Amino acid sequence: MNVMNKAVIWQAAAHLLAYPDERFWHRLPLIEEAAEPHFGTFLRLASDLGPGELAAHYVETFDLHRRCCLYLTYYTDGDTRRRGESLAALKGRYRAAGWELMDDELPDFLPVMLEFAALDPSGMALLHEHRAGLELLQAALTDRRSPYAHVIGTLCASLPPLGAAQRAAVQRLAVAGPPAESVGGYR
Repeated sequence: MNVMNKAVIWQAAAHLLAYPDERFWHRLPLIEEAAEPHFGTFLRLASDLGPGELAAHYVETFDLHRRCCLYLTYYTDGDTRRRGESLAALKGRYRAAGWELMDDELPDFLPVMLEFAALDPSGMALLHEHRAGLELLQAALTDRRSPYAHVIGTLCASLPPLGAAQRAAVQRLAVAGPPAESVGGYR
């Protein structure tokens, strides 16, 4: 898969992983045309569900289930102080590439990372660094039989194959979960 195809896939995935509001539905024909055949299964399932049901599924899946988190530093840092450092480092990487986030966007939100990857050559490394989280997200969405599993599956297929160290990281994360810390000495 060439770089141009990857950029189209990543940009399309960024839109498909955003909350399915009215803009989402207006963009679908363009995404279908630009990224065919990569997202056909998701697009059919989304169409079958319709706006109300897909929106409810999105909230149920991504807002209420920790294993289906679209904020990728959660997988590496959990709800720890270290996550704040990771978010600041991500903002720094975006700024160094000439990007500024909107005030309401967190830098580890997968659609933001995908848009960055689609438009900046350093974005591939960013996705690669969070590959274990993407694989865990893919597994969780597949377990839930979510249509979004097809989007993450296409994304993962566009990345280089997992190496042995990454497979081990995915397994460790699947067993142990994201890091946690206790505050004030209580556990």
